[in-house]
Amino acid sequence: MREKILFITGSINQTSQMHEISKHLREYDCWFSQLFPDTVFLKAVLKLTPLADGTVLAPHFKIKSESYLRQYGLKIDYEGNKNKYDLVVFCTDMVVAEKFKQTKSIWVQEGMIDKRTVLTDLVKTLGLPPYFSGDTSLNGSTNVCDIYCVASQGYKNYFSKYGTDPAKLIVTGIPNYDNQRQFLNNDFPFHNYVMVATTDMRETYRFENRPSFIKRAVKIAAGRQMLFKLHPNERVDRAEAEIKKYAPAGTLIYNCGNTNHMIANCSELITQYSTVVYTGIALGKKVHSYFDIEELKRLAPIQNGGISAKNIARICNSYIKFAGKKEDFLGQFTLQPEALKYLEMQYA
Repeated sequence: MREKILFITGSINQTSQMHEISKHLREYDCWFSQLFPDTVFLKAVLKLTPLADGTVLAPHFKIKSESYLRQYGLKIDYEGNKNKYDLVVFCTDMVVAEKFKQTKSIWVQEGMIDKRTVLTDLVKTLGLPPYFSGDTSLNGSTNVCDIYCVASQGYKNYFSKYGTDPAKLIVTGIPNYDNQRQFLNNDFPFHNYVMVATTDMRETYRFENRPSFIKRAVKIAAGRQMLFKLHPNERVDRAEAEIKKYAPAGTLIYNCGNTNHMIANCSELITQYSTVVYTGIALGKKVHSYFDIEELKRLAPIQNGGISAKNIARICNSYIKFAGKKEDFLGQFTLQPEALKYLEMQYA
């Protein structure tokens, strides 16, 4: 019998990352499940309120994720009830089902972590479930998984500072953000514009003054051609109406398309709380963000030529085969030298 791995999915980005990792684990029986509510409280929130509509627990995220999985012929086990698993690979450690607490587990960073707030610190101080923060600010900081695969040394320091055992943190890079130079070769028809990448704050019940943000972007553009790329979760009609009202005539608006190609062709990138700012940084663009830019540069995912999924798969493979105690694994594990070639591949 082949050992079984369950990959927990979420957004399409998280789902595609898990798929990429699984491609390097073909000797195992790989299954996939959308993140699911595991407590009576979470199930009630999901069923009776709109509070989870902007999170990957919401049904529309499950529909998109499972559509992707079926497209690639991947096996689905929603809630992980079909098999007994040897390893669970998580896209978030903010919701971890009780039945997996004794199973070997690995957490994979997806991208940017939401900015910490007063509520974040209150939830942490009171020992409440991390999802009470209402955002992803505690993702990666709960210390509940056995191993944490992170984007960079900067993020290793960040997660260690906020609660995860540094011995558990391994800098692997993260799929989808580890080879941004590839996007320079594209057929997107426009060039040399100021690009604005918006965020789904309103759809996830956070305050945003969108008119003010658009006006700020217009000021930065200073008469140059502008292009807005909307977040996939946004209400398109509302966002387009606001852009047409406050941005100059002729401003380009996209609600779909390859965001990375658009960034590769822009002259300057304006973001709010979007992970795509890291694409801009990797490609040497001038970037703007609600986060501190120098801090973002320290946190930026390593550029390793696209081997992050393979790095993470190596850890999965070694951990499954390790027969000792879980806490002893990290004391003897190291990534092979070829997996560390990112040290020689940083962008100028």
